Amino acid sequence: MSSNFSELKAECYELNMEIPRRSLAIYTFGNVSIIDRDAGVFAIKPSGISYDDLKAEDIVIVDLESRTVEGPLNPSSDTRTHAVLYREFGLIGAVVHTHSTYAVGWAQALEPIVIYGTTHADHTVEDIPCTPPMPDDRIEGDYEEETGNQIVEHFRSLGLNPEEIEMVLVGSHGPFTWGKSGSRAVYNAVVLEELARMALITRQVNPDVSRLKEALRRKHYQRKHGPNAYYGQ
Repeated sequence: MSSNFSELKAECYELNMEIPRRSLAIYTFGNVSIIDRDAGVFAIKPSGISYDDLKAEDIVIVDLESRTVEGPLNPSSDTRTHAVLYREFGLIGAVVHTHSTYAVGWAQALEPIVIYGTTHADHTVEDIPCTPPMPDDRIEGDYEEETGNQIVEHFRSLGLNPEEIEMVLVGSHGPFTWGKSGSRAVYNAVVLEELARMALITRQVNPDVSRLKEALRRKHYQRKHGPNAYYGQ
């Protein structure tokens, strides 16, 4: 089992190093985790360790109740949020949290990222949801766990499928993404930041712009993800 953990740590390390490579976070901001469903554990970046100093052996292994299983360092302060998402979204394989500039801008504005164009529609036909501000009693409770709960509750209240929409903005906070694999979750974090940037530019150019028409939304999503998808090789 320890060899499995070594491989899990190595993969988690490489995924975390994609965050500064893709300019999604600075210093110690952000974290990536990846789960081993069979072992019932996930690997996550340790708290407060800069990407410049991070090593594969620093990665912490925790269980789905956020208890440390292996590693001398404290896991990310966002560990409980990741754990909630793994427990509630049972098919995801990795979670990414960043403080990427444009996505955080929308989160701080408490605004979903509206679907304005076909680049957005290539990934989802819906707006990227933004959770409402967290109530004080939840902030003063188990804040990180409540952050995860808020994401799950918001998806359920909107009738959204986390297998189709693999990204969210936590109001006043920032973005979380996930995917069936670590590479997919990181890809979604990069895409989310670009969609946030494009949407901001669009709204600045034309504050009265309309949401992308449904025919284009469906066409672009279905050609990549539908039963008769024909994009790619």
